[in-house]
Amino acid sequence: MNGVRLRPTMLSDLDWVVSVETDPANLPFITPWERTQHEGAIRFPDSRHFIVEAQAQGDERLGFVIFQGCRNPNRSVELKRIVLQPKGQGLGRACVRRLKQMAFRDLKVHRFWLDVKSLNQRAQALYASEGFVEEGRLRESVRAGDGYDSLIVMSMLDREYDARVALGLE
Repeated sequence: MNGVRLRPTMLSDLDWVVSVETDPANLPFITPWERTQHEGAIRFPDSRHFIVEAQAQGDERLGFVIFQGCRNPNRSVELKRIVLQPKGQGLGRACVRRLKQMAFRDLKVHRFWLDVKSLNQRAQALYASEGFVEEGRLRESVRAGDGYDSLIVMSMLDREYDARVALGLE
């Protein structure tokens, strides 16, 4: 996968967004939202909701992402949701790199953070390899089947991103 393009999500995309979010391949790794929550993320100025498309393939939707805290006075923005299909083609890495660029270069954030379920070891490895640092764990904080799962909080600071750029890693 060469690269990804992000375009603002439109209300006409939301049936597709909800279907991807509730796909059995994605459901174990996220806590799905109601359609009205997605509508709010599109309309609320503190959020950004994007459709992920392949640069070379026109209008094909490959996933979606949500930023929250875009107007945070502390310049700390959360990657609230990233849901991608298909899997195993480098799409996640290309998307995370594009999101870091958007956060640090376009939004000029100081801190870009996320949480990831502890059972999602593939995503944890990706985020770590892309320079995110584990800050801590919210133990058994989300329902998972008959039990609970923990959330791992990870972040990257602007100076860490700048160092990666200087090293040619971004």
